[in-house]
Amino acid sequence: MRAISTSATAVLAVLLLGTAVTGCAGGAGQEKELSADELLDEAHRTMGALKTVTIASSTTATAGSSYSSRQTTDLKGRCTNKITWTDGGSLEQIRIGDTDYVRPDRVYLERWSGHKAATAKDQSRWIKTPADNAKPGDGLVDCTWPFSAFGTAAKGDRTEIGGRPAVALRVTDGADTAEGKGTYTFYVATEGEPYLLQVVYKGTDYRSTTAFSAFDEPLGVRAPAGDDVLDAADAG
Repeated sequence: MRAISTSATAVLAVLLLGTAVTGCAGGAGQEKELSADELLDEAHRTMGALKTVTIASSTTATAGSSYSSRQTTDLKGRCTNKITWTDGGSLEQIRIGDTDYVRPDRVYLERWSGHKAATAKDQSRWIKTPADNAKPGDGLVDCTWPFSAFGTAAKGDRTEIGGRPAVALRVTDGADTAEGKGTYTFYVATEGEPYLLQVVYKGTDYRSTTAFSAFDEPLGVRAPAGDDVLDAADAG
């Protein structure tokens, strides 16, 4: 069910290294500027300690369907996600512990079934299914996010992301493809907490932008109303 490639998911997950503020070190009256790798480590620790975060991404593929997604998560087992494809169709998900509630729209159902819906009425029911039924490539996400470092970073320019001062750190993936290397640019806040604000990936197969926001804001993830849910076990 998922148009998202496993490599794309893995790539985006690996991105979350972060970069952070200019730190202090050394003797009295002296400040030592943190290296790019130290900034990444600092941001990694900050993001890993979050209780909640919103992750919005868009991916443009050189071949196949492009898509965007928006996930709000506690980084454990409670989250919501919606994927929308540029050529039509969307898939919503609510995960609460061991249970997924999934709602594909009519366009998505028609595309995957290969049959035109008998009615033009929108599809509004949620399907309840065990979370462990999810498989790579089916469009469903895990609420966790691996904030882990890789490669060697180099500092780029200072800029602003969403109105926040940030520094760019660039990491090249030498194992991207046989045809060329992908480049990640991590933007980390330089004022306040050293949050990872955005990651931009440019490669031969696709390009993506992932933005992080709503740090530690209330989650508000709830199961759908019972009347709106179809249990997959009852459907046979």
